[in-house]
Amino acid sequence: MKSTPSARPQPSGGTTGRTDLGRRLAARRTALGLSREELGRRCGTDGNYIAYLEEHAASPSAGTLVRVADALGVTVDDLTGASAEHAPGRTSARTDTGLVTLDEDECRALLGTHGVGRIGVFTPEGPAVLPVNYVVAGGDIAFRTAAQARAAEAAGTEVAFEIDNIDDVTAGGWSVLAVGELRAVTAPDEIRHLTATARSQPWAGGPRTHWMKLTPVRLTGRRVAHAS
Repeated sequence: MKSTPSARPQPSGGTTGRTDLGRRLAARRTALGLSREELGRRCGTDGNYIAYLEEHAASPSAGTLVRVADALGVTVDDLTGASAEHAPGRTSARTDTGLVTLDEDECRALLGTHGVGRIGVFTPEGPAVLPVNYVVAGGDIAFRTAAQARAAEAAGTEVAFEIDNIDDVTAGGWSVLAVGELRAVTAPDEIRHLTATARSQPWAGGPRTHWMKLTPVRLTGRRVAHAS
């Protein structure tokens, strides 16, 4: 793939976009901490072309969209917005489908591609599953919450953390599950490091400055695979 002749270099850290595709691409790239040049290398092009996709009303080929989406760890529908208004998972199952177990290295690699997951905790009212913006820091999974939130109150208990990806186009997907003890982060140096590492603020807003983390003692994953 060659860079579009009319593309002009843009600031490597730019996060805006002129179209829905450009805005989604820029937002996802920024959430992963990638420059345009780094993303370009991942998908076989250069930073100028990524800038062009973000800043112009471009019409990239299907192959280009697949490569860019794969480099960003999302589906083409996610990138173009085709999946924004419907619940995932309604595609009919294929007959050649099977589940493949992911090894720990694959699970850790997939954890690094996402920024939103679900934490499962026990509360006085029963089990609860809560969406959180998270960051991977070394071997830990960390997120911010409010000091009096249910997730903060679950410190010292065993919890489950899950992320997944569903592709309606291929009727495929994967999931990763981490289990471990949830702990509050209290060391000032560690709090500063996590705050500097986080690529975005919690979507829920409000004073969510209470850092929590879990170190997985069990990390498992599965992928829906097709024979052809």
